[in-house]
Parts: sequence; C-alpha cells; structure tokens
Amino acid sequence: MVTSRIWFTPAQKVELWERWKQGQSISAISRALERRNKSGVRQIVALHGGIAPAPRRRAVRALRVEEREEISRGIAAGWSIRGIARALGRSPSTICREIERNGGSRVYRAARADKLAWERALRPKRCRLACHGRLRWRVAQKLALQWSPQQIAGWLRRQYPDDPVMQISHEAIYRSLFIQARGVLKKELMAHLRSRRQMRHAKGANTGTGQGQILDMVSIRERPADADDRAVPGHWEGDLLTGAGDTHIATLVERHSRFTMLVKLKRKDSSTVVEALIQQIGKLPKELKRSLTWDQGKEMARHRTFTMATDVQVYFCDPRSLWQRGSNENTNGLLRQYLPRSTDLSRISQSQLNAIALRPNQRPRKTLDFETPADRLAMVLR
Repeated sequence: MVTSRIWFTPAQKVELWERWKQGQSISAISRALERRNKSGVRQIVALHGGIAPAPRRRAVRALRVEEREEISRGIAAGWSIRGIARALGRSPSTICREIERNGGSRVYRAARADKLAWERALRPKRCRLACHGRLRWRVAQKLALQWSPQQIAGWLRRQYPDDPVMQISHEAIYRSLFIQARGVLKKELMAHLRSRRQMRHAKGANTGTGQGQILDMVSIRERPADADDRAVPGHWEGDLLTGAGDTHIATLVERHSRFTMLVKLKRKDSSTVVEALIQQIGKLPKELKRSLTWDQGKEMARHRTFTMATDVQVYFCDPRSLWQRGSNENTNGLLRQYLPRSTDLSRISQSQLNAIALRPNQRPRKTLDFETPADRLAMVLR
C-alpha cells in the first residue's frame, strides 16, 4: 500500500484524518504532526481523494495473534496438526495452511506470521462501478450532462426500481471520482461537478452582510403561510448573481417547484432591476404571481413600483439570514457551474440565459423526490 511508505504510525494517520475532517489545512496538519515537509500529508490525502479510509478490521473467522501463539507453542511441544486444531477448535486444514504459508514448522513464528497475514489481507475489493459496465456508462453519461451524484443516484432508483445492478449511492460515485486509483471514472468528469473539487473537503459555513435599510420594507415574517410551507405555487425567491466587471443578472426561483428563471440586466440600479423583473414576472400566468422574497439589497429599493405593476408583494429577509432564501441561494450555487465569477455577464444574451436555466430545470432534485422542476411546475399548471 502506498501510504505505508510515507511512515506515519496508525495513531498519526488517525489524527491526520480527524484534523482534515475538522477543516484544517495541509500545512496546519503537518505542523501538528511535526512534519517539516508537508508533501507526505498531501500525498495521503490526495491518494484517498480527501475521504478518510474506513478503519481496517480483521475478518471474524481469521486467525488471531493469540491463536498463532498457541500454534507456535504446539509446534514446539511436538503436537500434531490435528492436536493443535482440536485445542483451538479449528479445522486441521486451517492449521496446516497457516504453517505452510509461513515457512513450515521449523521456522514458524507467531508474530511474523500475524504481520504477514495482515499485509496479505490488503487486497482491495473492486468497487461497484468497476464491476458493472452498464451502470458505469449511465453514471458517466449523466455526469457529462452536469448532473450531481445525488441526482444520478435518485434518478437511477426511479428509472430502474427493480434492477439492483443499476442502483448505486451518491457517495460511491463521489468516491470513484475522487479516488482516481480505482481507475473507474475518468478524471475529466470531475470538471462537470458544480464545485469542481478534486477531493473531499470539510464542510464550512458562509455568512452574509446586510446592505442597509429600504423604505417601506415588508418583513418576511408577514409572508403568507402557504409560501412558508411551499404548498402553493407562485411564491418566488430572488437575488442578483454577480460576474466579472461588476456585471449582474437576476435569478428567480419558484419555491414550490424550484423552477428557475434568469433575467438579463444592463445595470444594477434599482430602476433597471425593477423594470426587468416587471417584464419577466408579467409573462407568468396569474396563479404563478403571488409573492417575491428578496434580501435587503438596494437594487429592490423601488419595490413598491414592482408591486403596483405586477400585483406581487415583495417580502424582505432579515440581515445576514441567507437561509431565509435557501432555494435561491442553492440555485445560485448551481448556476456557478455555468456562470463562473470570471464571466462577463453583460455578454450573455437573454436567449443564452434561458438555455442555461433549462439545464437545472431539467435535472432531478432530491427535494422533489427526484422529479425535475420543469415537470413539477407543469404538473401544477395542468
């Protein structure tokens, strides 16, 4: 095993992975383990794709070191193989194979035999994707379409409910991507993941900042109950997505179906933003025009103009409360897969934005029981 050559003790490896799961950097872990060169830590983490390996355990039926000591003592006492087996409650063939594979009765030593057995047990089992070509092809196909592993796993359960060969967990897909030593999924497919990460990292939390007061704001606490429980369609969450050169687009997400609309903006000022939103919301049927939830960004300072033109009430979130627009925040993260921060959004046309919005709208969502937002919205509009 490659990691055994880096000369970390088992205790050090446990500490390494505990610190990695806590979100510590490679440099910090190296210092804690008193390693001047951090390449050893980096090599272990990269080898496992940032995923802590499961602790090794002996098989229940495997010989224990105490039994091997009894075998050694039995040989020294001149016992027969059947006599040793009878004393241990084991099969004579098990004792015979144990002695023969460790040099015979003349050189058999319990400690050496136990060490060699532990090393011989390092026979990695082929993963599920390596064993089933059809499943591997399906997973790779959906990854190329920029589906997340969780969406793929949920879609497979719905598409092949009676075929266990075509079932796989999203964690197994991530492991096959991150642990490239498995040689199952091509490394290039990682570029289609939303995060574009090359390995597993500890989860962190982000906090936002408030952007000042807006006149006549209506608090989110006054939003109708049917918007809170997502039972009725037509309640939207909105925000601006920022690109290079202080360029922006508006993003709108319907709370019931998670259906997404993208709106091109020439500028970020309130007049421009509100006018663009009025035109977009004005295209919707009446049953999809109930409310809009926004943060306290000053681009919505003219919210009363928007409400008068669309009959859609705007509700404002509390400062530093991104979770109150959770669907929109999650969608903005998904959209970064298509519109990185380095993108000049002023060069993207509305037709291109419509095509980009179509991608997440046609991807199955776990929160929708792996239906797509487009299908869910179409269902309520029938």
